[in-house]
Amino acid sequence: MDQGTTSSRAILFDKSGSIVAVAQKEFKQIFPQSGWVEHDPLEIWVSQAAVAKEAMLKLGIKADQVHAIGITNQRETTIVWDKKTGEPVYNAIVWQDRRTAAYCDEIKQAGKAQLIQEKTGLVVDAYFSGTKLRWILEHVPGARARAEKGELAFGTVDSWLLWKLTEGKVHATDVSNASRTLLFNLHTLDWDQELLDLMNIPRTMMPQVKSNSEVYGCASAIGMSAVPVAGMAGDQQSALFGQMCIKEGMVKNTYGTGCFMLMNTGTRAVPSKNNLLTTVAWQLNGITHYALEGSVFIAGAAVQWLRDGLKIIRSSGEVQALATSVEDNGGVVVVPAFSGMGAPYWNPYARGAIFGISRGTTDAHIARATLESIALQTHDVLKSMESDAGVPIAELRVDGGATVNDLMMQFQSDILGVNVLRPEVIETTALGAAYLAGLASGYWSSVEEIASQWSVSGTFSPTMDVKRKEHFIHEWQRAVKSVLSWSN
Repeated sequence: MDQGTTSSRAILFDKSGSIVAVAQKEFKQIFPQSGWVEHDPLEIWVSQAAVAKEAMLKLGIKADQVHAIGITNQRETTIVWDKKTGEPVYNAIVWQDRRTAAYCDEIKQAGKAQLIQEKTGLVVDAYFSGTKLRWILEHVPGARARAEKGELAFGTVDSWLLWKLTEGKVHATDVSNASRTLLFNLHTLDWDQELLDLMNIPRTMMPQVKSNSEVYGCASAIGMSAVPVAGMAGDQQSALFGQMCIKEGMVKNTYGTGCFMLMNTGTRAVPSKNNLLTTVAWQLNGITHYALEGSVFIAGAAVQWLRDGLKIIRSSGEVQALATSVEDNGGVVVVPAFSGMGAPYWNPYARGAIFGISRGTTDAHIARATLESIALQTHDVLKSMESDAGVPIAELRVDGGATVNDLMMQFQSDILGVNVLRPEVIETTALGAAYLAGLASGYWSSVEEIASQWSVSGTFSPTMDVKRKEHFIHEWQRAVKSVLSWSN
């Protein structure tokens, strides 16, 4: 089960790690006001349950032919519900939502940012769950009183789906999702009482924290009472595992709604000096692995904006043809800071801009510059990661829907100056969750067996001359400085 920001998907994998059936359903994006993004938690659940059944129907299989279920999810998105009725008290507040930016400023002004970074590995930003949870308790009538009586549960989307699948029997999360809340201590691997007190959050709301690969319960709510839910991981950590970046120093980038680059740092939680995040990668067989992460908030969502906002394409798949209809970007630079800017800038007030427009600018130039912006944001993150790790990155493993775009993958390789490897199975987020579930349930015997399945479908090597590459980076940096200046 791959519960994403814009759609719920279910993918069935066989023993070789190949996809045998897929079902997908988009759901409503709710924008109550500028900078706010919400989802209906019940729509998330209903759509996820529906696609699970649809994928099985497509393949013509029954519940007893499914060995195990893995869950991967949009991280940081925050849901609070009644423990007895299972009814949400408010819409899910999505990871992109910026409503708590002012409260984050208060935390920084109170001198708590360093404490939080040392404990959680995260920067203080509206991106993470803790401040969203506090907002619900502060602003939903009666929520705080009910929470203090022990009546309400908090969860990220993994917890919500697990609760619903097990018909309220299991309230749990995994270490990777817990590490994205601003409330979880990376070193004790538990909820941090000092941080719960800082944000005035009752501990009774918090889910139990488990490893990424174990049996949590059975999916009785969708007629699969004999099928264990046995793997859970936040989408980016799941993709890191699905890409088999299991050795220290290996790096992947996922191109989804946002863009997320992770480097496996082994069993060390490496603190960042370049505004990256230190996060749990996974916990397997009692051993916890960590990662450095750079988060770009808007990637594929910028292409959706071309489709839904500007209406210059009818489907996301048309963007490559439009972009390649011109030789270059015509001097246009797009900075898609629709939800602020993530790593390494962390400016929640930044907003998008288009630079370099002339009378000769066409929709094709804007489309091309939008694709280029995704790769240029990734460049900023990679350079920060190289600096933190102290070693140059030799190759980048890529996944996610946008990796089918050859123009963008070639440009990515050119801008980074490294080989970009696209795997046979680009749905590595879902694959990682399947692998974690299959390991816990005995479907696969070992990580080594899984690693032997990873294979490359395409390699993109840098061909752009250095001068042209430096020009792209220089123009991009000029544009970013202007956007950051405008936000002040």
